[in-house]
Amino acid sequence: MKIRVQPRAGRTEVAAAHGNALRVRVAAPPVDGAANRALVRFLARRLRLPRSAVELRSGHRGRVKSVWVRGLDERTAAGLLAPDR
Repeated sequence: MKIRVQPRAGRTEVAAAHGNALRVRVAAPPVDGAANRALVRFLARRLRLPRSAVELRSGHRGRVKSVWVRGLDERTAAGLLAPDR
């Protein structure tokens, strides 16, 4: 799945769809991989999976990231990642 990350947000949350990506706000700053670690931790918690099941495949230094999730089908993941409102 494609994720567009907004670092240094007020809180970590799913914001909305952003084109063909899901927009996620992350409270951590984009320094030394902190935002990437926070994103993986947040997604694992939201998807009710261990952190080892969520892998950042590409976009380590950019805002648009490709994330691979083991153990869930796309429909279930989409339901669990519905935007916070």
